[in-house]
Amino acid sequence: MRTTTALSLLQWHKSGWLALALVAGLLTGCGGSGSGSDVKPNNPPPPSSSGSFGYRGEKPAATADIIKFQNELWINMAREDRCGSCHQTQAPTFARGDDINLAYAAVIDEALVTLSDPAASRLVTKVGGGHNCWLADAGACADIMTGWINKWAGPRETTANDVVLKAPADRAIDNTKSFPVDSSGFAASVYPLLTEYCAACHSEAATTRQQPYLGSDDVVIAYEAAKSRMRLDNPAQSRLVQRLRADSHNCWDNDCAASANQMQAAIQTLANSIPAIEVDPDLVVSKAVGLGDAFVLSSGGRIDSEIIAKYEFKTGKGTVAFDTSGIDPVADLSLIGNVSWSSAWGIKFADTGRAQATVSGSRKLYDLLLGSGEYTIETWIIPDSLDQGANNNNPARIVSYSGSTSERNFTLGQYDYNYIGMNRTGESDANGEPVLATNDNDERAQASLQHVVLSYDPIRGRRLYVNGEFTGDTDATAGAFLKDWDNGHALVVGNEVSGNRPWAGSLRFLAIHKRAMSEGDIQTNFEVGVGARYLLLFNVSELIDQPACFATGETGTSGQCFIVFEVQQIDDFGYQFAAPFFTVLGDGALTSAVPLKGIRIGVNGTEAPVGQVFANVNTQLAAGELVDGRQNLSPLGTVIEAKNGPEEDVFFLTFDQIGDNTYSRPVVAVPPPAPPADIPDQPTLGLRDFAEINASLSALTGIPTTNSVAADTYEKVKQQLPTLTNLDGFLAAQQMGITQLTVAYCNALVGNSSAANSARAALFPGFDFSAAANVAFNSDAKRDLIIEPLLSRLLANELADGANPHSALDGQADPAELRLELNQLIDNMTSCGSNCAADRTLTTVKATCAAAFGSAVMLLQ
Repeated sequence: MRTTTALSLLQWHKSGWLALALVAGLLTGCGGSGSGSDVKPNNPPPPSSSGSFGYRGEKPAATADIIKFQNELWINMAREDRCGSCHQTQAPTFARGDDINLAYAAVIDEALVTLSDPAASRLVTKVGGGHNCWLADAGACADIMTGWINKWAGPRETTANDVVLKAPADRAIDNTKSFPVDSSGFAASVYPLLTEYCAACHSEAATTRQQPYLGSDDVVIAYEAAKSRMRLDNPAQSRLVQRLRADSHNCWDNDCAASANQMQAAIQTLANSIPAIEVDPDLVVSKAVGLGDAFVLSSGGRIDSEIIAKYEFKTGKGTVAFDTSGIDPVADLSLIGNVSWSSAWGIKFADTGRAQATVSGSRKLYDLLLGSGEYTIETWIIPDSLDQGANNNNPARIVSYSGSTSERNFTLGQYDYNYIGMNRTGESDANGEPVLATNDNDERAQASLQHVVLSYDPIRGRRLYVNGEFTGDTDATAGAFLKDWDNGHALVVGNEVSGNRPWAGSLRFLAIHKRAMSEGDIQTNFEVGVGARYLLLFNVSELIDQPACFATGETGTSGQCFIVFEVQQIDDFGYQFAAPFFTVLGDGALTSAVPLKGIRIGVNGTEAPVGQVFANVNTQLAAGELVDGRQNLSPLGTVIEAKNGPEEDVFFLTFDQIGDNTYSRPVVAVPPPAPPADIPDQPTLGLRDFAEINASLSALTGIPTTNSVAADTYEKVKQQLPTLTNLDGFLAAQQMGITQLTVAYCNALVGNSSAANSARAALFPGFDFSAAANVAFNSDAKRDLIIEPLLSRLLANELADGANPHSALDGQADPAELRLELNQLIDNMTSCGSNCAADRTLTTVKATCAAAFGSAVMLLQ
């Protein structure tokens, strides 16, 4: 856990140092008056083409910190279309343009920033509350303002244990409702409206289908899609209602208010049909808490100093994902087609949906990245599947700055299990090829949350990182520089600008940096994670009969003893609970040890049916066990299913024992195993895949896979060899690839006549490779010097020792038939008699080797 420490002082204010204190410095609205309203600043210059403007006051900045304030914060917020429209003359005059030192003083005097926690700054909370936000989303304005203040604050130290926790208000567990498994109530109330008015877009059968499939012909699918968009505790605040009432989205009968009321009434009918959950009175339970009561952990600690485009997807609604980098021009992404929002901060792509910036907004990528000569694309993604891109033999586009399927400046993509980097340089074509791809065998792409990064610099070229780790794949065009980029391209996410290279999955975060990040910085950002993280404080004071737990807190709660979990919403369907610890708020301490056993997590009145990894906790709470105010209870984590969504779900803890309170948990009967599935008989034989074939030929011949001839041939035919072990998938073309690879290994084995060739000598002792073909194979004994060693290795234990060494095991290859086939091959190869070429003996041995080792005996397993 990372939390920021406080900066104690700011350099320069009038005669000396000024302590930075967080006080109630209110920003008055436009048109008000204040102590600084009599100051007349110079008229500010008009905005430049980049959207910002330069300082033209006559008095230069007095200190280095004021210069940094000017360049990182003032120049961005003091524009006429932002804070400068009022706060040049209206107090506090932090946007004044005549004297940057006085603008700085206004920020300090009124405590408008908190450099130790920029997100808590008064400038941030005001725009975040809607005061003069210059975008359609106040949260995006707050994020941008936070970024500007962060850049002014500069690097800050971090510590792990300086969070000051405050107790949440007590909440009751009873009277909560959860969506039932049965969808019949939904089918009778809300579903008819969805199928009548929403199915034209939000169903699988729609011409322009869009997720979520609220109007699906399958009521179960529609129910699952609608759950997170309905509030049982407050139907009026349901997303389905707000889309009609606030956004005027697809209102029927041209009356949005009436449509919203009709939808609200239907959800209310559903809510009324669901009984409130009553908590089992025998359970030992904590107080309840929701995410709205949680302590929000800052995502500080990220390396963001060179970001030029940033998307955190916090808005959660609408058709625009805002660029919150604070770097002009903004490159906001318009959501086109089947793109839906995630309540866990993110967007999800399906079908041919994409998110695309304008060419003019994307222009800053061209200007700034060509100027720096390097870049990093940083993402947090969840691929929906691992067979993407294969249908059109082209990588699915995750993030691309391009103009078509054949022209781009850069692309991060996915092809099956591989991640792909494409980049236009002096050594590439217009499509950014050759591509950089992760190794097939590593299977880097997985259908889970991953931190995927593509970086480029002119020395190392492209580098791919997955979950903070360099993949080890090197760029064949390292040393090339960015060249011939096109400023008419656009930034697009989840697809190509043409809409025919779709990527299916969720994007939780995207940032583009104007430098190639180091592996250490990438690892740091991976460890910080993505999305909002919370500390949930579960009050257990009433369960621990000690004075430290009964001191009244500032919020009027009943006690001061808590078990705390770090919680994160990982997607629309679940929460991650991790790293629980015990703490006592205030100055009190436990006077004796408190036994603690069997912690379980409850949601909306009932224990979660799965994910109870903390049920095995068995320890004692004691004052001597607290380090920095907390006693760690478990290093584990688990995922708990979301029920009604983050705004409604209420959590609590249950215990088998805490203090003198115990619960005799009934033993759960183990259900009998399910009857085995009645499936058709499966073949007992399968194919070796490409890697197994290569390894097998190496073992059979004794030639290492690193041999230059064998390795080169393997790289050429690898894509042609079987990738699946299913016999039904075998193709004739695959046999040709196997034959080529086998010939390469047999050439390496037989062709080298050097005395150092221990592999050939070990396999064929006694055979005269220098003899002419009509002499070398003119007897069964001489032929056996070649055939028998080949069969011995090929069949291994299939040749039994003893009186009848040539008998085959049941169901295996018959050695007698193999001998017959190989002898016929030798007959054909040596039919030229005394007229055979001088190298016919070596060629015959190679052919015999390839026929044996490249046969189905090797391929089948």
